[in-house]
Amino acid sequence: MKTHLLRYFVVLAEERHFGRAAQRLCITQPPLSTALKTLEEDLGVVLVERDAKHVMLTPAGDAFLLEARKVLAQMQRAADVVRSVAQGAEGRLDVGITGSMVYRNVPQYCNAFQLRRPQVELCMHEMSTGEQLRALASGDIDVGFLNIGYPPDELELLPLESETLVACLPQSHALAGDADLDLQQLAHEDFVMFARDVSPANYDNVIACMHQAGIHPRTTHAARQWLTVVALVSTGCGVALVPACMERAGINGVRFVPLRGVRMQTPAIMAWRRNDDRALLSALIETVRECLTLTDGPRSGS
Repeated sequence: MKTHLLRYFVVLAEERHFGRAAQRLCITQPPLSTALKTLEEDLGVVLVERDAKHVMLTPAGDAFLLEARKVLAQMQRAADVVRSVAQGAEGRLDVGITGSMVYRNVPQYCNAFQLRRPQVELCMHEMSTGEQLRALASGDIDVGFLNIGYPPDELELLPLESETLVACLPQSHALAGDADLDLQQLAHEDFVMFARDVSPANYDNVIACMHQAGIHPRTTHAARQWLTVVALVSTGCGVALVPACMERAGINGVRFVPLRGVRMQTPAIMAWRRNDDRALLSALIETVRECLTLTDGPRSGS
């Protein structure tokens, strides 16, 4: 059944007059009469009774009017949704996020986007960097917030704010009250480390920092999240080097102490599949760019 037949019938039922209905539809009366005849033949029922001046709906016509309006309304809704999705106003984005990204403003970026696009369903999934790279490749997530400097060639990236490494010490540690310290002062400590198989970049940055100071750390634990690293330090399992943002986690029993002469940065990027030019994804990327500009972060990506 063609959509225009339903529309013609609804207008005729509302006007109860062929001339007025044809005028409203911007057609002549013969096509309207033909459309009604076709509709009645398709349905096998009489929808209207008419004379020279009046059009009245039959009981079947009354019932069909209700259903026709529903169908037309649903079709309009479908068209509106499709247009909104194409324009980036509606839809769904699946976002990968590492645990530490919670403290690197990523939730604020997502909140800013949701304020602009309240009809968009934005779902965050906590994943390690390695898991996100696999999920991006398979299409399970649309965008990832990763702890690496450069992703594979098939991904585009936007650099985020980097974080300086600081010492994370148990609150009872002798150096916990210092304003800053030299990394050499921790040379004989046991270190809680980030597991390299989870995020090679995080592990390698910490190791590089220690090697520059001539330290070959004794590792007591290998954690899978920065939060776990800090929590283990709080229980006295050792000391650690962590991104400065981890202080925002508010974990009790630890102190974060700046390191003199250490400028090692932990990288972070937003990454998505190359050639994914959906309006919805582009809108999220643009929102993050603007947020970075407002916070004096990086202003361009590749």
